Amino acid sequence: MENVHLAGEEEDLYSGYNDYNPTFDSEELENDLGFQQAVRTSYGRRPPMTAKFPGTAIGARPLASSFGARIPLASSLGRPMTGAVQDGAARPMTAVRAAGYTSSLTRGSTFDPLGQSKGPAPSLEAKNEDTPEEKIKILEKKVNDLIEESCMAQSIGALQLALEKAKEAGRKERALVRQREQSGNADHINLDLTYSVLLNLANQYANNEMYPEALNSYQVIVKNKMFNNAGRLKVNMANIYVKQKNYPKAIKFYRMALDQISNAHKEMRIKIMQNIGVVFVRMGQYSDAITSFEHIMSESPNIKTGFNLILCYYAIGDRERMKKAFQKLISVPLGIDDEDKYIPANDDTDSSMVIDAIKNDKLHQMERDLKLLAEKYIMTAAKLIAPAIESSFATGFDWCVDMVKNSQYVELANDLEINKAITYLRQKDFNQVEAVETLKTFEKKDSRVKSAAATNLSFLYFLEKDYDQADRYADLAMTADRYNPAALINKGNTVFVKQDYEKAAEFYKEALRNDSSCTEALYNLGLTYKKLNRLEEALDCFLKLHAILRNSAQVMYQLANLYELLEDPQQAIEWLIQVLSVTHTDPQALAKLGELYDGEGDKSQAFQYYYESFRYFPSNIDVIEWLGAYYIETQFCEKAIQYFERATLIQPTQVKWQLMVASCYRRSGNYQKALETYKEIHRKFPENVECLRFLVRLCTDMGLKEVQEYATKLKKAEKMKEIKEQRVKSGREGSARGRRESREGSAGSAAGVSTPVLTSPKKASNMEMDVKAVSQSESKRLSPLLDSGRDSGHSSNSTKGERLSAKMRSLPGSNEPYEASSPKEIDASYVDPLGPQMERPKTGAKKRVEDDDFADEELGDDLLPE
Repeated sequence: MENVHLAGEEEDLYSGYNDYNPTFDSEELENDLGFQQAVRTSYGRRPPMTAKFPGTAIGARPLASSFGARIPLASSLGRPMTGAVQDGAARPMTAVRAAGYTSSLTRGSTFDPLGQSKGPAPSLEAKNEDTPEEKIKILEKKVNDLIEESCMAQSIGALQLALEKAKEAGRKERALVRQREQSGNADHINLDLTYSVLLNLANQYANNEMYPEALNSYQVIVKNKMFNNAGRLKVNMANIYVKQKNYPKAIKFYRMALDQISNAHKEMRIKIMQNIGVVFVRMGQYSDAITSFEHIMSESPNIKTGFNLILCYYAIGDRERMKKAFQKLISVPLGIDDEDKYIPANDDTDSSMVIDAIKNDKLHQMERDLKLLAEKYIMTAAKLIAPAIESSFATGFDWCVDMVKNSQYVELANDLEINKAITYLRQKDFNQVEAVETLKTFEKKDSRVKSAAATNLSFLYFLEKDYDQADRYADLAMTADRYNPAALINKGNTVFVKQDYEKAAEFYKEALRNDSSCTEALYNLGLTYKKLNRLEEALDCFLKLHAILRNSAQVMYQLANLYELLEDPQQAIEWLIQVLSVTHTDPQALAKLGELYDGEGDKSQAFQYYYESFRYFPSNIDVIEWLGAYYIETQFCEKAIQYFERATLIQPTQVKWQLMVASCYRRSGNYQKALETYKEIHRKFPENVECLRFLVRLCTDMGLKEVQEYATKLKKAEKMKEIKEQRVKSGREGSARGRRESREGSAGSAAGVSTPVLTSPKKASNMEMDVKAVSQSESKRLSPLLDSGRDSGHSSNSTKGERLSAKMRSLPGSNEPYEASSPKEIDASYVDPLGPQMERPKTGAKKRVEDDDFADEELGDDLLPE
């Protein structure tokens, strides 16, 4: 208790906590002279402490406080301090001289072995760029920069810019050589820089297809003995000769390069020999090519060379060597790891992460590409040699399948068998039982092969129009692999032909969800929307498809057709022009373009495209008809004759074309030829009223004696025509009356019976179709170029006929040669349709059908088109 101190009331319990040693006061370090001097010395050491007067080692040692006060302390023993200065003389120090101490240490000097107390070093002298050495260095740097810029431009496809940079680098390099020679440093020329400039320039010339300049640049390098390994560039020169198709010279340079490359560079020599073999193939020297390829396959076999060797044996027709080459091809080691290593063996998280990381890296992608390339070459080789190595295609293919089954490509055997069946399909041998049986054998295989076989079977039956079987196998393919887009497309097609367009669209959409790049599904979906009259959605589908298939004429034609349906003819014309940029000689596209221009009123452009269509396909009746009407409208009847004569050759039983030929002769003033033509028509069609009327007219105007004979025949023909019309009319009235009575009777019976009487929906639909057909046939009658009489037994209701009819009715009749003739001598029922008295069809209960050179006839409202 003696040491216990009790605090009084006035004492502060927390006093003394802020008191600290001033040595640890970091805020006053800037004012501490001793600390600042220590910082400025080397490695932060304090300056050496020297004795001010003789004494012991500690007798005169100053004690420094945090405030810089120094108090000398004397030793109690009186021994002189080591290293102390006595009478102004310093003690020699030799043992520590290596540490920076010297014997000439004087009073007050500091330890500064690095000379830091002298202040900062003087600034560096500025380089004098006017000296020749500096100019040469700057110029070298510019040349290197230009070479680098040239290579970068070539890598991004800017070939012209790369060539310009290479040329500029060449100019600056020559200036550099001249400057070295002027400065007397010709012995120090940078040969590597010169070699780089020339090689880059030659490469850029070759990239820009300036082959003579490239060869000259390569020749400069090759002839210079100061360049090491320049002989390899003869390979580049040989490649240029191959592009120029100068194959003998290419062989020469390849062999020269082969002689200058040592055996140590085995891979390089193999590649050169492969090029030599390919050039021999192009020259047709298969024996020499076989020699090169066989050497490669014995030294360093690879897939590409093995395939080329098979092609050469196939070209010379050597069956046995083809088989041996195929066996060599499937035994070539690919040097890739098994896929099993990418499957985690246990639940180790770390190993799973490593496998996920390397599963899709560039090395694995390269391995997959190499394997796919090998499979492609093997499949192609098998399909090529199968018909040649055995007596039949099937036997040869079976041999290839057996060989593949015993190789490292076991999984290719199933694909080969499926390809065997597909080859039958491509040969359009649809009834070949072997193809169907081959595909059916895969129904019990694994799901991938089963789905592929069922898909092909569905396609096969769809082509044979056996839609039930096609639907069955499409379902089987979808069951085996629901994510198979081809199976979904086949299923959609089977539903499409059944006119269930909504369901078909769903299958096409599902195929697109599984494979967004499936162009067949997108095309079919557009057609489905078009059938559903959802034109905007169809347009979106075909626009997306056009972004994928930029040069597809079918897609562009569908876009043109959709814009036409959307009543945007200008867009339709633009798309059709794009179609013609891909297929320049498509007559249907040309005719369609002419039709659109005709609808827009541009007759000259329409004539140009119609004429081009006729030139490529001179058998299109619609095009012939339009061109003939165009020449008649422009008063060039002589030119229209050749088109109508061609139409007569195409349709010899159609009287209208022969009547048009006669009409053109008559319009052009060649009455004798017109008379002969009418007589020939009358001989072939003796009951044709129109021909008889014009014969009567012509004979009367020309004063021929045959006029009475033709007039008699005309009256008989008209009477027969009237009798025939009356019979038809009375028969129709009777049938219409019977239908009305049956309807009235049905209505009366229904009124008295509680159960309604059902009407056959088939008859009702037929009635509706008949009414619709009648309205169309009445509103869209034939043009003046088409046959109006039922004597000839033909009719047409095209809308194009309306335009042509309007053209013909608008033709002036002032130049008609028969206007001055007296109509009293001709039958009163005759009306000249080419004269000014021609009338347009009238609307109402009866409609008059008029033709260019034909008489009119009365048609009832209930007449159906033939």
